[in-house]
Amino acid sequence: MRAARLIRMALLVQSNPGLTAAALARELDVSERTVIRDAQALQEAGIPVRSERGRTGGYHLAPGYRTRLTTLHPTEAETLFLSGLPSALRDLGLSDAADTARLKLTATLLPSVRAAAEASVRRFHLDAPAWFRDPSAPELLPELARAVWSDRIVELSYARPGRDGSPASAVSRVVEPYGLVLKAGTWYVVARLRDRAGDMAGNGNGDGPGGGWRTYRVDRVTALAPAPGDREVFVRDADFDLAAHWQDRSHEFARALLRTTVTVRLTSWGLGRLPAVVDGAAVEDALASASAPDADGLVTLALPAESEDVAYDQLARLGADVEVLAPASLRSRFRERAGALAALYRPEPKEAASGARGQR
Repeated sequence: MRAARLIRMALLVQSNPGLTAAALARELDVSERTVIRDAQALQEAGIPVRSERGRTGGYHLAPGYRTRLTTLHPTEAETLFLSGLPSALRDLGLSDAADTARLKLTATLLPSVRAAAEASVRRFHLDAPAWFRDPSAPELLPELARAVWSDRIVELSYARPGRDGSPASAVSRVVEPYGLVLKAGTWYVVARLRDRAGDMAGNGNGDGPGGGWRTYRVDRVTALAPAPGDREVFVRDADFDLAAHWQDRSHEFARALLRTTVTVRLTSWGLGRLPAVVDGAAVEDALASASAPDADGLVTLALPAESEDVAYDQLARLGADVEVLAPASLRSRFRERAGALAALYRPEPKEAASGARGQR
């Protein structure tokens, strides 16, 4: 840890001559006393760091001296491609490497170019997670990321969601992890299945052996281990394009999650609000199945959903502007909820009596 901090301090002083001990302490997240000790350690290592007093004081390197610490480590270079995604770097455990890489890069730039780079950082920021969600990194994400970087075959245990409210089932797969995707604050791993003998699985679309490419939510990966036997590293397909693959499969993946169908009747307001509470792929299919409005202006349609639980949470936001017709189990849940709400908001005795007198 201290060696990495000393490198960062030398690069900071080279990139920003005149930084004070207080400023360095903030950048390095240490005390000013530690900064003074680190400056002495750098001097003993042959790096001419000196502290100057006065208005233009602070820490400087000797005139004409340039450190030889600006060669990027492979891991640091990889993080440059993610430098606009600080939350992703934090989740992957690469924040420190990214900080060091940026410092090394900054130290090699001319002052005019460095100013332009710093200006872009001040003006543009990408915030990947969705609104109203407290992002949390899956526990196994850093380990899975290391497997992706090193092309290492792994055996993962996965909690596959149950259908229509049934509990999740545990499955185990031997996979080649090709890439990680951050979608709306949720991490996914794109992998290619292998069978237990170490051969490539087929190209089917099922979720068992015999399938080819798979997409798993990382927060549902419950365990990760090296592949059994001697099959440690796979040879990556040079033609594989993660971005193109994700674009081709994401719509298909979203539809694959829609494992149940709910029949509903909606008011015109509820129909207009449907895209705000239901996923896009489900809305597209639902609107295609919509009936013509009846005499009361109500529209009946078949709504694809991931499960009854998901449908319940989504449709509850539409209140009395949606009526669930099927399945009977989901309709029963809404009936119970409506009864509970009616009991909760029943008129107070005084209100009921006042209403009764007004009707006489």
